Amino acid sequence: MKRWISFLLALSIALGAMALTACTQTDDTKENDTCCNCQCNKLPPQEDGGGDQTPTTPDDDEPTDGEDTGNAPVTQNPDKYADYYLSEEKLQDALAEALMKINRMMLTFDEDSFPAHNSTGNVYPAVANNSGWNQGFWTGMLWHSYELTEKTKYLTAAMEQIPSYANRIDKKLGVNTHDMGFVFTPSCVAAYKLTGDEEAKRVALAAADQLLSRYHEKGQFIQAWGSLGAADNYRLIVDCLMNIPLLYWASEVTGDMKYHNAAVNHFNTTITYAYRRDGSTFHTYFFDPATGNPVRGATHQGVSDDSTWARGQAWAMYGPMLTYAYTKDPAALEAFKKAADYFLDYLPADYVPYWDLSFGDGDYEPKDSSAAAIAACALLEGIKHMDENDPQRQKFENAAKRIMGSLIDHYTTRAEMNANGLLLHATYNHNSNMGIDEMNIWGDYFYMEALHRMLDPEWELYW
Repeated sequence: MKRWISFLLALSIALGAMALTACTQTDDTKENDTCCNCQCNKLPPQEDGGGDQTPTTPDDDEPTDGEDTGNAPVTQNPDKYADYYLSEEKLQDALAEALMKINRMMLTFDEDSFPAHNSTGNVYPAVANNSGWNQGFWTGMLWHSYELTEKTKYLTAAMEQIPSYANRIDKKLGVNTHDMGFVFTPSCVAAYKLTGDEEAKRVALAAADQLLSRYHEKGQFIQAWGSLGAADNYRLIVDCLMNIPLLYWASEVTGDMKYHNAAVNHFNTTITYAYRRDGSTFHTYFFDPATGNPVRGATHQGVSDDSTWARGQAWAMYGPMLTYAYTKDPAALEAFKKAADYFLDYLPADYVPYWDLSFGDGDYEPKDSSAAAIAACALLEGIKHMDENDPQRQKFENAAKRIMGSLIDHYTTRAEMNANGLLLHATYNHNSNMGIDEMNIWGDYFYMEALHRMLDPEWELYW
């Protein structure tokens, strides 16, 4: 008996030493992320490609500026994106729940008041349409509700908001940013596409002119923020790929190619410099204002300059497909595929990312359900344009279904009677301590768009 006790004691000491060694390994030496429980919260290096992908070398005509992130995929489970059945009944139930919440929101938000960027205690406060980039998403939710139900109350509510957009662009209220597409596309462009309203068209074209005013020939990009030409803000951000469809649309309805050309140039500059070789992305990229030469990639909302901000990567998936819808440029489709593969490789077990893709299962970090909703829309748009024999197509379709299944089952406000939005557990800006583990209005919008896409695969883009 004593010998057994001695043996067990020695074994316990040995195992304790092994555990201590595992938690004190450096990122350069450990092969697996064994430190989750001791909150090391680091991911080990990887070879190019990651996961089950074959490492690749960029072709001569591919973007080569960005380095890989060096992060290993969260999982290499080959069944992670296996076939998944998401029934129409489940989607219809989710839509009915979303419409109930939207009906409740309509009691608070009208032609002069809009949901704020993020909720506080899962309740959106009301804001005016005079600054920020959030208002278009609420109007867009009304347009989706109208198309899905054909109920005139949603049409009326959406059209009653158009004068506030006219007031904003005519008086130049909070428009000195790249966000004109986010504000005016799902509101005014959608209004024109669905109703032919000429005032909505005028307002959207004025917003396109405002966006075009931020285009720099030196560097060939649209400046995101700050005074035009300022050295500390001479940069693009990956989000703007969602704004340039406003320019493509403006070119279509006016016949003036200046809008189209600026959009194409911005797109090419973005995928050349903001996209890394492994499909991950910088949030923002700086250029030299004197020469337009590229300077460096950085982040504004991610963990670090070398990490991949989750919502930024979702924009990097969806944005190229919006360019592809207008241009049919094969480079856009390839950019989408690489960004999508990277995003999916780093999703945790419930298919909803943490706020930065450097975090994985076991990390104690907030999620961003809005990034998941955006990504679902990107995947659903992407598979529309992919060859049926493309091996990635089925993976992307299954991934979209699994993401939406998880959002419906675990992230909606169904059980939160106090909540006046649709999706819980989003993150607005972690670095600025804004909207952490709250709802945000663009997450709600893209969740509605994804439901719309799944229930009506022939839905025509507002973007």
